[in-house]
Amino acid sequence: MEAERRLEALGIVLPRVAAPIANYVQWVQAGQFLYLAGAVPRYNDEFKFLGKVDGELSLEEAYQAARYCTMNHLAMVKQALGDLDRVERVVQLIGYVSSSPGFRQQPKVVDGASDLWVEVYGERGRHVRAALGIAEIARNIPVETIVTLLIRP
Repeated sequence: MEAERRLEALGIVLPRVAAPIANYVQWVQAGQFLYLAGAVPRYNDEFKFLGKVDGELSLEEAYQAARYCTMNHLAMVKQALGDLDRVERVVQLIGYVSSSPGFRQQPKVVDGASDLWVEVYGERGRHVRAALGIAEIARNIPVETIVTLLIRP
């Protein structure tokens, strides 16, 4: 319940896990690893942010969008495992940022996702990472993250 207490202290209520929008599943558990599908800045049925970063969205808005990605990943973990405290370690995070030409601050955007993992799990939330700028994400989404976790039995 430690992770949930930290979320409560942050004033975060996790969203519902959205149904996949294509032919995939939200997570796959393989041994002690939980692989999570891409998460976007959606809260329940509402996309919280849309548009390209540094064109239609500011750096701060994009940072907040990335935090919503982590909220959605945490909701997936809760649904998959039933207990957020079964996360032993956040292993890897890959962040994709829909970027206007010339925008080169993708790492600062993806910090929004990384920072929330660390706020919830402390040192266990630190991870290896890539932050990539790309031309487009489906549905005009500004940020999408993919995460791999090491989990406890």
